[in-house]
Amino acid sequence: MDRLLLRPAEAAETIGVSRAKMYELLANGSIPKVVVGASVRIPVDGLKEWIQNRMIGGDKGATV
Repeated sequence: MDRLLLRPAEAAETIGVSRAKMYELLANGSIPKVVVGASVRIPVDGLKEWIQNRMIGGDKGATV
């Protein structure tokens, strides 16, 4: 089974930004998050949707 949630560092690496930038995006609510106890996780589908919503040009209907 594929993972549904990523740690912030994993999500940052996945989209090619620094951990600091990922935490900034999480803090300002740009990227959706799930809080599990004291841990923050990023839903893979939410991350894909975030990317899709920021695409410029091309086919925005394409699957990420």
